[in-house]
Amino acid sequence: MPTATPAVAAGIKGGMPPSKTVLVTGVSRGLGRALALELAKRGHAIIGCARSVEKVQALQSELMAVSPDASSSSSASPPSKHLITHLDVRSDSAVRELAKLIAESRRVPDIIVNNAGTINKNNKIWQVPAEEFDIVIDTNIKGIANVLRHFMPLMIEKKHGIIVNMSSGWGRSAAAEVAPYCASKWAVEGLTKSVAKELPPGFAAVSLSPGVINTDMLASCFGSSAALYQTPETWAPTAATMILSLTVEDNGASLTV
Repeated sequence: MPTATPAVAAGIKGGMPPSKTVLVTGVSRGLGRALALELAKRGHAIIGCARSVEKVQALQSELMAVSPDASSSSSASPPSKHLITHLDVRSDSAVRELAKLIAESRRVPDIIVNNAGTINKNNKIWQVPAEEFDIVIDTNIKGIANVLRHFMPLMIEKKHGIIVNMSSGWGRSAAAEVAPYCASKWAVEGLTKSVAKELPPGFAAVSLSPGVINTDMLASCFGSSAALYQTPETWAPTAATMILSLTVEDNGASLTV
């Protein structure tokens, strides 16, 4: 039987799980931001990306502040174990460069949460502009594919990993006036189940519906009634526990927080 490394053994002895490196896309707001902060509070290292330069810079500072080891460092400017960068997952070349940086810095993630997503403005499908339709598909489907294309080879070298592709209740049902979004999330479900059959031993890919959460995207559909639902900050602790608890036995599952 293999023995635990000193770091892992110390974590087990102290009742704390070993720290993981988690890649979260779309971290600038909503679910991604809340999840990244919750994971950082628990001592995990965050790699994150988003399109907003200002929000990326602000989140980097927040993650450093909430990390358990933030106050224990004797250095005036301690190196951050978190890496948050400005990036659009629709760009395959940008994702490729991030993967290269991660490989060089030896921060290959243990868990990937493909969270970046967008939704169309409420409209019948024949009234949705082609450019808007493309943005939904390119972000919600191609964005996941870009991340998997460049990060899976790195994770396979580590011989373990968990892939969480954020889905939706509308990836398992449908609603009027959000056909592009529904189509993209149904695609996420199918893509995930297919990828699950391709993974080597030691891996799992799951599609995860967050439930109904009061985010900007929900407000775009529900209007003021979105405020009736829980906030991302309330949702994040349950979601983080669930994601950290995933194992290879969950491979191919469609789950809901």
